[in-house]
Amino acid sequence: MSTLVEVAAQVVSAHASNSAMTTDELVAEIGRVYAALRNLESANLSDDPAERRTALTVKEAFRKHEIVCLECGKGGFKTLSRHLQTTHKMKPKEYRKKHGIDSKQSLAAKSFSDARRQMAAEKGLADNLAKAREIRAAKLKARKAPLQPKQKVVKARVDQTATSLLATGTE
Repeated sequence: MSTLVEVAAQVVSAHASNSAMTTDELVAEIGRVYAALRNLESANLSDDPAERRTALTVKEAFRKHEIVCLECGKGGFKTLSRHLQTTHKMKPKEYRKKHGIDSKQSLAAKSFSDARRQMAAEKGLADNLAKAREIRAAKLKARKAPLQPKQKVVKARVDQTATSLLATGTE
C-alpha cells in the first residue's frame, strides 16, 4: 500500500505532466495535495452532505491568488460565482449567508481583482464612465428643466394652430 506522500507525488506528477511547473511550485503543490489527502484520511465524513464541513475557515478560503469553495473544498478559483452556480446551484448571496461571509467580501481572488482594476485604469474605463454619467445627468436635467420663454411662444403657436385646424375641420 502506498503512503500519502507517494500518492501526493503521483498526483502532482500527473498534474505537472500537463502543465509546466517550477521546482518551487512542485514542492508547494505536493504539500497542498498531501495536506488535502491527510485531511481526507482523518476526516469523519458522514453520508449526509449537509453535515460535511470543510476544515477551512472563511479567512483561510480567501487567499491572494485563489479562492477555495467552502461547500466542496475545491480550490484554485479566481472567481467563485460560476463554480457556485454550475456545481452547487447556489447564488453568491445564498453562499454568503450559509457560510457567514460579509456581503462586502468579494468572491474573487485579490490578485484577480487588482489585475482587472489595473486593466480598467489602463484603458481609461473610469474616465469613460465619468463622462457617460455627466452626459446622462445633463440629459436628465434638460428633461426636467422648464420650457424657456422662446419655446413657450412656439408651443403656444403650435397649440393655437392645432386648435384652429380642429375647429375648422381640416387636418
